[in-house]
Amino acid sequence: MNTTEQALKERIKELTCLYEVSSIIGNANAELIEDTLQAIVFSIKKAFQYPDYTEIEITTQSHIISTLNNLDNTNTIQAEVRLFNEVKGQIKACLFEKESKNIAFLNEEQLLLDNIALKLGSFLERLEIQKNETSLKRQMERTDRLAILGEITAGIAHELNTPLANILGFAELLQSDLEDTKALEDVDKIIKNAIFSREVVKKLMFFACEMPQEMNRVNLVPTIKNAINLLEATFRKEHVKYIVKIEEEDLSLRADPIQLTQIIFNLLINAIYFSPKEGLVTIEAETTQNNIVLKISDEGKGLSKVDLDKIFQPFFTTKPIGEGSGLGLSVVHGIVASHKGTITAKNNTCKGATFTVTLPKQ
Repeated sequence: MNTTEQALKERIKELTCLYEVSSIIGNANAELIEDTLQAIVFSIKKAFQYPDYTEIEITTQSHIISTLNNLDNTNTIQAEVRLFNEVKGQIKACLFEKESKNIAFLNEEQLLLDNIALKLGSFLERLEIQKNETSLKRQMERTDRLAILGEITAGIAHELNTPLANILGFAELLQSDLEDTKALEDVDKIIKNAIFSREVVKKLMFFACEMPQEMNRVNLVPTIKNAINLLEATFRKEHVKYIVKIEEEDLSLRADPIQLTQIIFNLLINAIYFSPKEGLVTIEAETTQNNIVLKISDEGKGLSKVDLDKIFQPFFTTKPIGEGSGLGLSVVHGIVASHKGTITAKNNTCKGATFTVTLPKQ
């Protein structure tokens, strides 16, 4: 075969490869990205002048796909895979010489890698955009549901507030007129349950953003200490220890003092509840350039994937029936959002979970 015929044969192989890769990407399933990359590397391998001596490797942020394990050779060419103008991977070809045969890459083979890298980058960009669009759509749907639920909740809270106040008021009047011990005990139960119900209504109103905010300059450090002091007896009763890791004395931010206390209080109560006997609750706080970051960790059983997805949804609780309204973390989420902050939950490496609250200083 003469040189012209050989060169033509190589160009046909390269064009065939580009067509194959385009077809593979065009029919690719986002759920089977590894299979897609596997098909591409073998298609590229066939297109090279010496496919028996050439190995191909594609590296992305989440995958390394190669035609040969432990691919490492000095005789290589490569092309960068870019996503949104940033290098996020590469395609590499390695040439292994056999029997002292003097072989080398063709210039056209470098061009082939460059073209495929462009196609692969565009494909990965498209997947990223689709993923972001799906995530945004879910967030918007959740926001719409929460907005509707907030309106319903506000109405329910207002409707319950007046009769609860009447029940509590009349029960307290009745208590002052009674002398019979059994009757007093029964009225006391009515009062305690009315107070509990009133607190649930308050949480509903917080969730529905019906409680007015008074934004002031607040130092988070004494707020944390006050919340811990209020819960000191609860820590002892449940045999749970705590440790505070705060290096700064002044962690100032603009916030509603009462709502800030409620964030800390609810997260601590949650951590105590899920902590085992002699478990440790860790409270950490630090400052960054623009934010104050609060972390509260426990050593409980942690959260399942379902729990992590739903943990901040109203009325969702992992506590037994009668032990939780499912509003505590929803209220916290609502307060944090109203302060233009974020709250996340994740499992610790060993055991337990960590809730991280990030609030802007201004």
